Amino acid sequence: MHPVSNKEHLIEAVTREVMAQLGRGGAAAGDRCSECTGACAGSCSDKVRRVVGAGAGRVSFNGNGADVPGDLASYIDHTLLKPESKAADVDRICDEARTHRFAAVCFNPVWIKRAAARLKGSGVGIASVVGFPLGASTPRIKAAETRQALRDGAREIDMVINIGALKSQDYDLVQKDIAGVAEACREVGAICKVIIETALLSDEEKVIACRLAKAAKAHYVKTSTGFSKGGATVYDVALMREAVGPVMGVKASGGVKSAGDAQEMIAAGATRIGASAGVQMMQGKKSNEQY
Repeated sequence: MHPVSNKEHLIEAVTREVMAQLGRGGAAAGDRCSECTGACAGSCSDKVRRVVGAGAGRVSFNGNGADVPGDLASYIDHTLLKPESKAADVDRICDEARTHRFAAVCFNPVWIKRAAARLKGSGVGIASVVGFPLGASTPRIKAAETRQALRDGAREIDMVINIGALKSQDYDLVQKDIAGVAEACREVGAICKVIIETALLSDEEKVIACRLAKAAKAHYVKTSTGFSKGGATVYDVALMREAVGPVMGVKASGGVKSAGDAQEMIAAGATRIGASAGVQMMQGKKSNEQY
């Protein structure tokens, strides 16, 4: 069966595997910690473990903190996406990424040529965002923006899905939107990461978005832009990992401010961390940056 052609089958599968014990209201109000807004089903790792472990075959917690590799830098996309960023800021981020051996830098498309030139031969990846931060561009524009970024030197693309189409249950359009970017990436051997903006989605929609990304042959699903009303949570990372299986990448981004935050995300199943606080993480500090 085509993965998105039968909406009823999709909803039934998601409901059976993900929502059976969690319920549409998320975690019970009494199981939320004082710091939790409710959307993350409890931000403390022990409460998240109880929630995600509530039903076998529903959501699994992929590991524990002791299993997290010591080389945290290799998980981090060192990120600068503020609209007021200057050339000097881009250069600084690139130099920090080279020094700390981060996995990649991530910039808005206008800075990709500069970053690629500065990091040439360094082994640090170059990532560009596409359809950022709203995801409301047309599929054709997103594909064109992707190809331009790739020509400029990007080899990783972090695209934002069409959130409105997902909420309208137009799953064919969502998959087409992702597939156009993923195809452009495959043409040059680049990586496609799909930002689903978890803070705006129900649990059911998160799982559907992940499955659409997988069906469109993207390489990663990613939690957040960092520019919406919430960022990554351990719960969402675990949910997304369950939705895409053990092979596809999961990137946690938005509000990951410390090494401890990053380690919990990795323990839950994240294989990449997007953060502007990479240097602070390596220094054992906590950042106040939103993204």
